[in-house]
Amino acid sequence: MESSNTALLIIDMINDFNFEHGNILAEKALIIAEQIQQLKKQCKQENIPIIYINDHYNLWQAELNKVIDYCRNEKSELFIDKIKPDDTDYFLIKPRHSAFYGTALYTLLHQLHVKNLILTGIAGNICVLFTANDAYMREYPLLIPDNCIASVDDEDNKYALRMMKNVMNAKIFTFKKNTIISSLSSS
Repeated sequence: MESSNTALLIIDMINDFNFEHGNILAEKALIIAEQIQQLKKQCKQENIPIIYINDHYNLWQAELNKVIDYCRNEKSELFIDKIKPDDTDYFLIKPRHSAFYGTALYTLLHQLHVKNLILTGIAGNICVLFTANDAYMREYPLLIPDNCIASVDDEDNKYALRMMKNVMNAKIFTFKKNTIISSLSSS
């Protein structure tokens, strides 16, 4: 995989966590948020586009600030400002679990000449897994940093990682500062 043909997807990290087990997932999202920020920083240094894809929370508007304002609460306030997109990032909303379903993601990736995807975010066993499946069906090679995805249940997260590796041929790795380039080039 060449880094110039790669995009980083950050899935559902702008989140209100107002659902069953949301408190648990918020705690886990806080843990992975720092790793995702470091990965994002490194990707920016390599001119890898950053694409946030997020639930719409029945707002049905892709206006980033409206989504952030809606999601800002005691569960998300510890990291929402750190993890939010900046002016050079892309931001899309999705109606269902997969980042591809009912969105402009495929067209955006085509316009950016992206051939490879790095998937991060929550929940690993739902939206990240469904996105990985749809990416695989579209023949995108996948990189999954295992310390940049989280699920409510750790066993479900491990299962999702196994599925992505064994079924979707994803390369699973642990992100460490300055290792993304070697991970990309050794595939």
